[in-house]
Amino acid sequence: MASLLTAVAVLAVLSVGFCEEEKRFLQRAGVAFNSRQYKSLLTVTNGEQFGNWTWPEMCPESFFAVGFSVRVESNQYGADDTALNGIRLVCAKDGNRNFLYTIESHTGYFGDWSEPQYCPSGVLTSFQIRVEPHQGLFGDDTSVNNIRFRCSSNPTLEGPGTQWGEYGHWSQECHDGGICGIETKMEEYQYGLDDSTLNDVRFHCCTNSQQVR
Repeated sequence: MASLLTAVAVLAVLSVGFCEEEKRFLQRAGVAFNSRQYKSLLTVTNGEQFGNWTWPEMCPESFFAVGFSVRVESNQYGADDTALNGIRLVCAKDGNRNFLYTIESHTGYFGDWSEPQYCPSGVLTSFQIRVEPHQGLFGDDTSVNNIRFRCSSNPTLEGPGTQWGEYGHWSQECHDGGICGIETKMEEYQYGLDDSTLNDVRFHCCTNSQQVR
């Protein structure tokens, strides 16, 4: 578990979704860098009601998120659907993408991680989420279904999530820097009842000058 990581990040093999021939060196930052100062939090208003905010995870100092992947459970066709279960940020320093860290906060237990997507240049600066509203007492709640990010170089990246629900408004934007941390609102495993897993997410903004939050 991320909460068990020590202050020294654990060296890891290349994660699923990163081609070996890319020769990228990947490390899980986890909670090792949670003392990093940030300037602001990016939030949206269409997150769902279930679960609790979990621990934040931060990119190392001077690193910013340049890409992401998502953990998605596909359509279960009559069984319990959970849709988006997790978001993993890929952090790099000064545009150098040969040494990467990943952070993800708490994730759900269902589905598979997608191939990572990257900004062609620059860093992630804002986001919006696709959310299915509460389905009532006897409905199947999925909550967050997908996510989009906007890059500082202007392109928009969209995860390969599911199609239930609608996108809400974009968050505010990180200025003079970019996204540097993540914190998820997660419903814990429901032991055979209706699982909604990921219900909301918020991201930390850091500036290049590392101003105090």
